[in-house]
Amino acid sequence: MPTVAEREAQIQRIQSQTFQQSLNEALETELRRSVVATVKSVLESALVEELKLDIGRFGETSPRRSGYYSRVVDTQYGRINELSVPKLRARNRERDWQILERYQRGVQGFLDWVCCLYVLGLSIRDLQVLLYWQLGRVLSPNAINQVTLRMHDQMKTARQSRIEQTPVVLIVDGVWVDIQYGTGEFKIDRSGHQRQVRHAQERVILAVMAVWADGSHEILHYEIAQQEETTAWRMVFEHLIARGLDPKQVKVVVSDGSKGLLAAMAQTLPNTEQQRCITHKVRGMEPYLRYHQLPTTDEEGRPLERQTAKQQRKSALFNDAYDIYEAANYEEGQQRKQAFIDKWKALEPEAVHAFVWGLERTFTFYQLDASWHRFTRTTNPLERFFREFRAKADEVGAFPNEQSCLALFFLVRQLEHAKHDRPSVANNL
Repeated sequence: MPTVAEREAQIQRIQSQTFQQSLNEALETELRRSVVATVKSVLESALVEELKLDIGRFGETSPRRSGYYSRVVDTQYGRINELSVPKLRARNRERDWQILERYQRGVQGFLDWVCCLYVLGLSIRDLQVLLYWQLGRVLSPNAINQVTLRMHDQMKTARQSRIEQTPVVLIVDGVWVDIQYGTGEFKIDRSGHQRQVRHAQERVILAVMAVWADGSHEILHYEIAQQEETTAWRMVFEHLIARGLDPKQVKVVVSDGSKGLLAAMAQTLPNTEQQRCITHKVRGMEPYLRYHQLPTTDEEGRPLERQTAKQQRKSALFNDAYDIYEAANYEEGQQRKQAFIDKWKALEPEAVHAFVWGLERTFTFYQLDASWHRFTRTTNPLERFFREFRAKADEVGAFPNEQSCLALFFLVRQLEHAKHDRPSVANNL
């Protein structure tokens, strides 16, 4: 068995020779940029909360806030040239910044490391605990959410950038979030200030992912809408066209059963065909399974529990359905479809009927060259990205505004591209 030193040398040798070195460098560059922005936001939020606490200690003669001044702070991953430090109208010299002193005395590396963990997926609750140990303050989730707002300017520039190359295939879908909106009413808080009443409402982020000939993919566009319907999808496509997308070059749009999508495509992408996601289509049979005539014994004649028999029935049905799309061409796919119907219609008539209904749109990918087939049959790449986004969004709960929601979406997108070393073909959005 190799020693620790030998193992370390082996790992370093492999890492120095790996073909993923460019991936590591891209991820490190993106992390450094994100971490510096995160540290800046955390410090600024902590300073504001510290100042609020100190104002209360002044008593009846407490001065009011008076904007900010800038100072330079060095972090482990780069310099913050303009840290916004809040100030008072008077008596600023009577107080010291405990948070900045702690940071500069040795918290710096720890805080930078914690922020790096946040960028990589640390939960907001964990971040609160870790920062409390070092800063002596419990930052509110709303304050920590400010880290996403630091991405706003970069996000705005990217979302308006010119699309230089139009993809042949687009994947579209929506992910639902909760965002707070003002009701038009006002209330008086405990400090006697008038505040707008806000309530969380459901909104959907409509996202468009480009698929390229080598199988790589990237988020091309995203925006918030009230519903998945024709007008919303039409606006998405119109915004893409305004940025340079050529509607004549888009051949296929891959989607689930998104409402209003076909009508929106007819208005903006008239030469484009819809490809229904085969995963959604196959799994859509499950609610219609009735499990008629289940076997009571296995192949060796031993008793078979009903739950096991049901699972075997579903697996066999799904596998046969997926096998339809492994056909080399459209004609063979149609033959496999008929064989599937003949085999399962008597046992699971409702499930087969649901599967066959609208099935033709799941064969659209056969219109493309065979090299495209495995990239264009499902919405799985976009669904995987949504899972990464939801993991962060669930920690936030209801976003305080649309910009913070879009900023988090942008941050997750940037990190996903860095992790997979995906250079953006469409001008970095």
